[in-house]
Amino acid sequence: MKKIFAVLSLAAAIPTAAFADNVGGCGVGSKLFDGQSGVAPQVFAVTTNGSTANQTFGISSGTLGCTQDGTVRSDWKMSMFIEGNKERLARDMSVGSGETLASLAHLLGVEAQDQPAFNRLTKDNLARIFPSESAGTDQIIGGLRQTLASDPRMSRYLAAI
Repeated sequence: MKKIFAVLSLAAAIPTAAFADNVGGCGVGSKLFDGQSGVAPQVFAVTTNGSTANQTFGISSGTLGCTQDGTVRSDWKMSMFIEGNKERLARDMSVGSGETLASLAHLLGVEAQDQPAFNRLTKDNLARIFPSESAGTDQIIGGLRQTLASDPRMSRYLAAI
């Protein structure tokens, strides 16, 4: 009986993990397994969140990485954009301007008055955002998150990633 329950629990968690925007969205599970990749950390993050019902608390209290703005966020658009535009994006960041960099800013919701500061920030932090020529999309997004988080003015755009 315990085996059946365990299998059913895992089977229920896997589809949830697939739609939970990788690593559980928000909650204790997403914090515990933050930065880890693979199926197991995603399942454990979602299972932790589901079994402790902490996402509901996090959303209602605005804690545990959850927001109260009523917007469900997903970085799939960001991932697809970066995956299809890595070379052009790196080039635009290296000079601090360009159509691809402007498109990234638009995806992030960067306001017009913040665009020049965003361009400078990405140019100054190109090595953090693109740590190598073979950097994967997840590494690039991680570097972009770190870069935005390091700047008080730009950190408000982190919610879009």
